[in-house]
Amino acid sequence: MKRNKTSIAVTWLTGLALVLSLCAGIIQDDRAKAGSQQQGQSQSAKGRKDRVASDLRDEMRKNAGRDDVKVIVQLNGAISRPLKELLKGNGVKVKRSFTSLNTLAVELPASVVDSLASFPEVEFASVDSEVRSFGGHVSRTTGADNVRSMGPGGSTLSGAGIAIAILDSGVFVNHDSLDKTQTGSRVIVSQDFTGEGRTDDPFGHGTHVAGAALGNGRIANGKYMGIAPDANLINLRVLNSQGTGNVSSVMAALEWVLTNRSIYNIRVVNMSLGMPAVNSYQTDPLCMAARRLVDAGIVVVAAAGNNGKNTLGNKIYGHIHSPGNEPSVITVGAVDTKGSDNRSDDSIATYSSRGPTRSFWTDLNGVKHYDNVIKPEISAPGNKIVFAQSPTNLLVTQNPALDANVSLNPEREEMILSGTSMATPMVAGAAALLFQANPKLTPNMVKMALMYSAQQLPGFNMLEQGAGELNIDGAVRLAKLVRTDHNPLTLLGVSLLTAAPPTPQSTITNYTFPWSQGIIVGRTHARGISLITQYQRVYGLGVLLSDGVLLSNGVLLSDGVLLSDGVLLSDSIPISNGTTMYGGGLFLATGVLLSDGVLLSDGVLLSDGVLLSDGVLLSDGVLLSDAVLQAFTALNGGDPSAAMLIDPDTGIDCLVY
Repeated sequence: MKRNKTSIAVTWLTGLALVLSLCAGIIQDDRAKAGSQQQGQSQSAKGRKDRVASDLRDEMRKNAGRDDVKVIVQLNGAISRPLKELLKGNGVKVKRSFTSLNTLAVELPASVVDSLASFPEVEFASVDSEVRSFGGHVSRTTGADNVRSMGPGGSTLSGAGIAIAILDSGVFVNHDSLDKTQTGSRVIVSQDFTGEGRTDDPFGHGTHVAGAALGNGRIANGKYMGIAPDANLINLRVLNSQGTGNVSSVMAALEWVLTNRSIYNIRVVNMSLGMPAVNSYQTDPLCMAARRLVDAGIVVVAAAGNNGKNTLGNKIYGHIHSPGNEPSVITVGAVDTKGSDNRSDDSIATYSSRGPTRSFWTDLNGVKHYDNVIKPEISAPGNKIVFAQSPTNLLVTQNPALDANVSLNPEREEMILSGTSMATPMVAGAAALLFQANPKLTPNMVKMALMYSAQQLPGFNMLEQGAGELNIDGAVRLAKLVRTDHNPLTLLGVSLLTAAPPTPQSTITNYTFPWSQGIIVGRTHARGISLITQYQRVYGLGVLLSDGVLLSNGVLLSDGVLLSDGVLLSDSIPISNGTTMYGGGLFLATGVLLSDGVLLSDGVLLSDGVLLSDGVLLSDGVLLSDAVLQAFTALNGGDPSAAMLIDPDTGIDCLVY
C-alpha cells in the first residue's frame, strides 16, 4: 500500500525519536543534511559518483592537505600519457602495480588527489587502509564426518587435490596437523606480502585458521581435525607480526592467486581479516579484486567481523566488514556451539557482526547511497575453537589463557580462539569438499548448496545468521547430484540435477533438522524447489546471485532471464522458527529499510557502517579494535559458554579419519 508524504514523515520522525531515546548522541540524516547544503547547486551532480572515496577525502582535509596519503587507484583503461606524466612527478610514488587487477598503489601529496581522480581512466581512488585479523569437534558437528566416504569412486572426501589459499599472518609449516596423511607437508607455497621477509606465523592467527580449514587430525586422536584434512595449503602472508596489513598487500596476494590458480588448482580463498566497509562494494578495491577471483571460478570466503554488540552488550546491526560486504563473496558469521557436538542448542555468537552492509557511495552533491545487502550468507562454529598453535606467538604471549596445553611439543600444540575468523575457514574447508565431490561446480553453485542446506537457528533473523548454520552433510549430498555438463549456453530452467532431489533434512550427531530450502539474493531472499531442480542463470560465472532480482516501486520482481518460474522472492526478512527460511515471524519488511541509516524495527539503529563496538568512530578506514575479539581476550571476550573439551595429546599420530 502506498503511503502519502505525511505518513512517511510521521513514520520517519517516530523512528528517529525512538532511536534518540535509546542511544546517546545525535544522529543526523545524510539526505536531509545534504539537501540543506545543496540549495542552488546544479542537479547534474545528483546520482553521479564521486570518484574519491569519503575516507580519502577525510584524509585530504587533515593538515590542510599537506600530508602525503597512501592511495589505491582503480583504473578502467590504459594509462594515458598525461596521467603517466602526473605519476612521474608531483611527489607521486608508485608503490605497486597490479596488472591483472588494473590497479595501482601510490603515495602522493593529498593536494594531488583531485587532479589524479580527474583523469577519465581513473575509476576510483581510496585509502590504502589497514587490514586486521578477526579473531566441539568441528568435523563432527559441521557434518564433515558424515560425508567422508562420499568421495569420487568411493574415495575419502577430504579435500584431496584442492588447494586453499589462506591470506593471513603466515603459517607455522612444521605443525604436525599440516602434514600429509603419510609424509611431507601440505603447505605447497609460502609467499610474504608484508615486506617482513618471512612466511612463518609470529602473530599466531594464520596457523590456527589453517588448522580449522585443513588440519589433519593426527593430534589427540583426531580431536582437532579440520574440515578438509587432505587439502593443500597456499600460505600467503598479508598480516605482519602484529596482525595488521594493508589493502595493497591483500590485493597483491589476490593477484598472485589469480595468476597462479591453475598451476596449484586453487579453488578456495580464505580471508579471516577485514576492515570497516566504508566504500560501496561497487568501488571498494578489495571487493573488486575478490569479484575478479570469483568470476574466474574461485570461491572467496570472508569473515563478517566481530562487532555484533556494543560496550553495553546490546545487539547492533550494520557492521559487516570489507571484503565481506561484497555480494559475490561468501560472508561467514560465528555460531556458539556451547562446546558440544550436538547442534540442538547452537546459537549465533553475540559478537558476530550483523548485516545489512552499510557501505556506500557518495554522489557529487555529498549524498550517501547505501548498499544494504543482506549479510552474512551463512554461519559456522567460531566460539572458543581449538586448533593449531604456532610457537611463542604474540596472541598467546599476551594472553597465556589462549594456550590449550594439549602438548609439550611445539609442533603439536593447540590454542583457543573465538571470532568469525575461526568460523570462516570452516566454510572454506567445506567449499573444498564440494569441489572434490563435484569439480564442475561454479562459486555460485557452491554458495547455493551451502545456503539451501543450512540449518536455520530458531530465534535469529537473516541479518544475524544468514541462511543458517553450515551443514556439510546436506551441501555435499546436493552438490554430488548437480550435473557436470552445464556451460555458459545452458538454458534457464533445464534440469540441474542428475537424479531426484535429496530429502531436505540432515541428521548430525543424532539430531535431525530441516534444511533452510532458500538462498539469500542481495537485498532479499529466494525460496522454492526450483532453486535445486532447475538450472538458474545466476549460477554461472560472471553473475551475482542478486542479478536476477529487480526492484520496482518497492515490488520484488524476477527478470525471467536469470531466475526461472518457481523461484519465489520474499518481501521481508523473517525471524527463523527453526524450520525453513520463510518460516517464523517477521523481523522487518524490505520496504522499511531506509537509506538514511534508520531501521524502523524493534528500535534498532543502523549506523553508517564504521562505528565499532568500542565506541570509536572511524574516519580514516583504520580498524582500531577487535583484531581477534576484544583485544585478543578470546576466552573471556567470547560468549559465556564452554570451550571445546580439551583432550591431551599422547604423541602418537592418529592416521584414521
